[in-house]
Amino acid sequence: MSRNQQIYAWLLLLPALSLLAAFTHIPMITTFWRSFTSSGMQNNTGFTWENYRYLYEDDVFWQVLSNSLWYAAITVPVSMFLALGMALWVNSKIHGKSILRLAYFTPTILPMISVANIWLFFYTPEIGLFNELLSWFGHHGYNWLGDPDLSLYSLMLMTIWKEAGFFMIFYLAALQTISPDLYQAASIEGASRWTNLRRITLPLLMPTTLFVLVNAFLNAFKLVDHLFILTKGGPNNASNLLLYYIYENAFSFFDTAYAAVLTVVLLILLIALAALQFGVIERRVHYR
Repeated sequence: MSRNQQIYAWLLLLPALSLLAAFTHIPMITTFWRSFTSSGMQNNTGFTWENYRYLYEDDVFWQVLSNSLWYAAITVPVSMFLALGMALWVNSKIHGKSILRLAYFTPTILPMISVANIWLFFYTPEIGLFNELLSWFGHHGYNWLGDPDLSLYSLMLMTIWKEAGFFMIFYLAALQTISPDLYQAASIEGASRWTNLRRITLPLLMPTTLFVLVNAFLNAFKLVDHLFILTKGGPNNASNLLLYYIYENAFSFFDTAYAAVLTVVLLILLIALAALQFGVIERRVHYR
């Protein structure tokens, strides 16, 4: 590549690099530095380790971190498994599959605030849909969002309902790129449907699976709006998640320094997940 071509290439990249630096890298560096300043917005007295010491002693943080990891550990695999199952079903030769695809995808096109309000109605103790269904069997129902043992799982159920349809679209698109010749050749060899799934479908879906996995983990750690409508992290932080705890400290308690510490923790967590996904799992992915 000649020198002029290199200059031309850098000029084309310059707008994107400028936006990336302005809205990603510089805020990241600023947040990291802010995490080493004193607590609050006004009493900035310089470099200190106090915020990290407070983080270590903050019981709410450890509960929120546990909630976030547990939330991701359940919602990500379940959403992906359901998405794959739905995609395989609506990609088969069945009647009305266009309606099924639309039905599965509908939760995705709804605004998040609307989704939260719909599920708030489902979970309402007195008039909610779930307790109404349970009353048909003589059960008094539950306080889905007010019970510390149920609130986080109630959020998980809503997330799985919304995310599975979204991920199904990616799996469905990937399934339609697999050549039918492969299945015909396997059929001549007498391969069963399970063998087709294990030897042809799943390996060829691995690039899509990696893409979905990355997005699923990102979505699991950036949930805020649903929490704001449904539980506000309660009761007693039983449904509080890491990003919502950052929001609380930054905009409710106005402790931006401690919010910066929590943001650094979230960044480290996401970097570790990205390293695992692209450093380990991607090596097992075969691109065509």
